[in-house]
Amino acid sequence: MRRIALLAAFALPCPRAAEPQEEGFLPLFDGKTLRGWSVRDGPGTAFRVEDGTIAAGPESRYPAWLSTDRAYENFDFRCEFFVKGWIDGGVYLRAPEHGRPTWCGLQVKIFHARDARPQPNSAGSIFPLIPPRIVNVRNRGEWNDLRILADGPELKVWMNGETAQDLDLDAVPELRHRLRRGFLGLGALGYPLRFRNLRLRELPPCQKWEPLFEREHDFKKWFVSEGRPKFEPRGEILRGEGMGHLATREKYRDFELVMYVRGPRHHNGGILFRSAGKGLSGPRHYEIQLHNVEDAHYPTGSLYHLKRSNYPRIEDEKWFPLQLVVQGPKCLVRINGETVLEYDGLENLEEGHIELQAHQANSWLEYKRILVRRL
Repeated sequence: MRRIALLAAFALPCPRAAEPQEEGFLPLFDGKTLRGWSVRDGPGTAFRVEDGTIAAGPESRYPAWLSTDRAYENFDFRCEFFVKGWIDGGVYLRAPEHGRPTWCGLQVKIFHARDARPQPNSAGSIFPLIPPRIVNVRNRGEWNDLRILADGPELKVWMNGETAQDLDLDAVPELRHRLRRGFLGLGALGYPLRFRNLRLRELPPCQKWEPLFEREHDFKKWFVSEGRPKFEPRGEILRGEGMGHLATREKYRDFELVMYVRGPRHHNGGILFRSAGKGLSGPRHYEIQLHNVEDAHYPTGSLYHLKRSNYPRIEDEKWFPLQLVVQGPKCLVRINGETVLEYDGLENLEEGHIELQAHQANSWLEYKRILVRRL
């Protein structure tokens, strides 16, 4: 089952991986088919198998990308890519099922130029933020070796045997809140990139997540806390209509919550936390808005009554990833790869329920892959 785990704002350090060998690696590409891979945000013809390689065609232009069907947290990944002429693309890691892979996860940039002075968009960069230590790309019709080691906050990248990146993600403000689990992917931006010898060794996970809703049987973990809403499990989707609230049976104080959300034009709802389990009628709660109206007093991502969010990049009736991190007096909201709210003045520090709000008659909101992690 696919699970997307987003990085906690205060992640615990993970032990560094031992220097890996080829032993234990499993192939991600059989050389004949794209079994185990799927094209996202583009036509199925964007990538094909050609002469034992994964080849990108013109249809691979942005935003199309090729994703593994499995998600990974920690891993050692190795592959080769071919560069001749102008080439632009990248390898995505810990990318989301829906949303912006470069901004929700990470992208290791592939580019043809041998920049004497490394730039944030050079080959080997963590695009478009962190330049590589050195640019070492072979660009005259040659194959290049790429290795990526992701182990908790540790991220290392080697290109043709030279170290391009050696990062502690927790120490980089722009990266510390990125996904820590997701899909591997290939991006080509319409250029004729080719890949071969893709293989991966999975490393032990660092984080433990509890599913609040992934399948219909998870619906028993919730109860109607206020009003007469219609919340209905539909396979992997939880759909809410009407007016009222649905609350978790368990209580949480410090936690990270992740999910995918979608709604119609100008939808209105919310996510309550540290609540008394009685919706808005209870004596205590905080509310994160789900209100896709840019000019609203409190649009999507806002902490209702307390702080307005920066309006996020979301679209009507399209899934977007949402991350809520709550610890002590602090909370943080990330939506589709953007931190839209940070607040450090929470006064209610008691544990409480998490609630989903249906707040608009004759409208709906849908959720899926709702996961929580206690901090």
